Amino acid sequence: MSPRPFEPHRPDGPPDRQETWFGFERVSATRKTELVRGVFDSVAGKYDLMNDLMSGGIHRLWKSSMIDWLAPRPGQQFIDVGGGTGDIAFRILDRAPGAHVTVCDLTPAMLAVGRDRAIDQGRLGGLSWVSGNAESLPAPDMRFDAYTIAFCLRNVGDLEQGLRDAYRVLRPGGRFLCLEFSHVALPALAKLYDLYSFKVLPWLGSKVAGDRHSYQYLVESIRRFPAQDALAGAMTAAGFQQVKYRNLTGGIAALHSGWRI
Repeated sequence: MSPRPFEPHRPDGPPDRQETWFGFERVSATRKTELVRGVFDSVAGKYDLMNDLMSGGIHRLWKSSMIDWLAPRPGQQFIDVGGGTGDIAFRILDRAPGAHVTVCDLTPAMLAVGRDRAIDQGRLGGLSWVSGNAESLPAPDMRFDAYTIAFCLRNVGDLEQGLRDAYRVLRPGGRFLCLEFSHVALPALAKLYDLYSFKVLPWLGSKVAGDRHSYQYLVESIRRFPAQDALAGAMTAAGFQQVKYRNLTGGIAALHSGWRI
């Protein structure tokens, strides 16, 4: 039997706000949310192209590793947060026909790209598209079998609140799986990566997407994101158990997994 379509639900009350980082700039969490929405409004149309250029296509291998570890099954309910272009959702459905994925993104422009891609690919079922904030997801408690988030967690204004809300919407036995840029474990690679990140990526953003500032922020946001062990600790503090992580390409990216038991 096909899973029930997702019906948006707004939890009562906004999350507490605090100061955080927008790249290397200290801002309120509320202000970060506004700024992040502006970044992705700007880059939505070229987002997937820029991912290919920035990573040399390696992000596709990382996402395949994510789906392998997720091991989705038909009939399961997923929420993919910050996945507006549909890349992770489509991979889940390709692996598990008959599953249902709710794509939740802060930025309507990103969701529009994903919906258009779904139509172009003839994907007419198994998907819901919802605009919402990761800190206060438009979903009822214990709704999903798995929560995925790829290259988005570092953009959440209040990381701890985002993790708590991820825990809230998962059913007992549900899984949280995050793919994110992380901290390079190899010193020689770290030096090359810094040079590439701060010199090449903003230049690519300027030439290809016409937006150097947004890609400068994306580079800075990676440097401000917690290291692997620190993120694992934050997940544990939010209630997740059996927390593990796997480094990808020397720690340029990492997968973090946790369960609601």
